[in-house]
Amino acid sequence: MNLPKIPLADWIEWLEAWLESNFDPLFQFIRLIVGETVGGLESVLQWFPPLVLILIFTAIAWFIGKWRMALFSFIGLAIIDNLGLWSQTMQTLALVITAAFISILIGVPLGILCARSKTVLRIVTPLLDFMQTMPAFVYLLPAVTFFSLGVVPGVIASIIFAIPPTIRLTNLGIRQVPAELVEAADAFGSTPAQKLFKLQLPLAMPTIMAGINQTIMLSLSMVVIASMIGAQGVGAYVYRAVTQGNTGVGFEAGLAIVILAIILDRLTQQSMNKTKTN
Repeated sequence: MNLPKIPLADWIEWLEAWLESNFDPLFQFIRLIVGETVGGLESVLQWFPPLVLILIFTAIAWFIGKWRMALFSFIGLAIIDNLGLWSQTMQTLALVITAAFISILIGVPLGILCARSKTVLRIVTPLLDFMQTMPAFVYLLPAVTFFSLGVVPGVIASIIFAIPPTIRLTNLGIRQVPAELVEAADAFGSTPAQKLFKLQLPLAMPTIMAGINQTIMLSLSMVVIASMIGAQGVGAYVYRAVTQGNTGVGFEAGLAIVILAIILDRLTQQSMNKTKTN
């Protein structure tokens, strides 16, 4: 078939150029806010001596989880410090926390809208499918165009890649609230806000926490990819080790990411279990 090729690439590049020329002040504002957030959080994490922060994280793990979780956190973070990757790990943690926080800030309200409106759900669902199936590397191209190199486009790409689970599971959690309870709340004259905050969100919280857990893990999985556009942290060590064929350095950096991932995963899972019991 000799059908003419659809000029999709030209359309995308035209749209990118149009957005850049018309919304550059907005992109600069976002870059400033995200950059200052990551920088401020990183400064706080770097201000504490490693041992003090290790003890703080261990205490948090003890409070949220059990003594095994606290012991693993202490040993794992001590290994990271011993490997000389503490500063880089805190940079990575600042990036992940910022990306996850913004994803939650946007994703939970959007999930609530999807649960309340089938029209919004029909519009958002294909976009979420697109965001989850598009290779993560593709997000780096417009992110660099709009936000230049550095940590900010890494955070933006992480948000796009990681936000779908929060939206989906917030919508799912609210829709799974038994209809009998919703009807009882309506019968007692509850306002939509009262019904949402006193009934639907509390009952949906375990499912929402599962989405937040997945968002944090996906944000962490982006740290190596984000290092390709200038984001610092442990991911930069992994990327450098790959380009230089340095297996030992790559394994050390990968181990630091694994330890951080396990700690964040277990902490959010324990928080999710507490919401179920409460």
